[in-house]
Amino acid sequence: MYNKLKAIMVMLGVSLLVTSCSDKGPYTHGVYMLLDTSGTYTKELAQAQRVISYTLSQLNPGDTFVIARVDTGSFSEKDIIQKQTFEDRPSMANQQKRRFQEKIEAFVKNVKPSKYTDITGGILQAIEFLNERKTRKKTILIFSDLKEELQEGYIRDIAFELDGFRIVALNVTKLRSDNIDPREYIDRLAQWKNRVESAEGTWMVINDIGRLEPLFLQD
Repeated sequence: MYNKLKAIMVMLGVSLLVTSCSDKGPYTHGVYMLLDTSGTYTKELAQAQRVISYTLSQLNPGDTFVIARVDTGSFSEKDIIQKQTFEDRPSMANQQKRRFQEKIEAFVKNVKPSKYTDITGGILQAIEFLNERKTRKKTILIFSDLKEELQEGYIRDIAFELDGFRIVALNVTKLRSDNIDPREYIDRLAQWKNRVESAEGTWMVINDIGRLEPLFLQD
């Protein structure tokens, strides 16, 4: 009787351990990067390629990387330039990363500037994509001056749901009007920060592209 009870307890312990592990799931990182392609900001895309190359070097098997452009209406998968979940085999993952870079290089070489900048739509699309992938860590990179300009008729007064998301603004260049009145730049950053944090997200700004290491530390 004692041995049978002991066996049941051991089996119960193993079952709880397996359940706990399966609930937690593997550590995976989903990175969705939005590229501002409006006006003269396309000249900054060489910097974006540096970010993409570094990100590719840091992602592991099972991680997902997506690059999408921000244009007139960005709440659509048609704006996804490249997406990839990386294989377990290193040789296969390296091939995927090379093809990823080639696709981005071709895009940057042939990109045409857009008239408008639907950053909100891009973020909404990124949230939807990463939630569907169920990655444990979710990062949205916004490579932009953060000046949102919408075509007439587009409605973007929409609250985000960003619990578990980290939003990182990269290369937030100063506009000509910012040099005249720096308050415009300060206010633009503050408004995005408030919008993200009020939606339970984490907000970061990294203007020094050489300091991206914290993005890839496991929490």
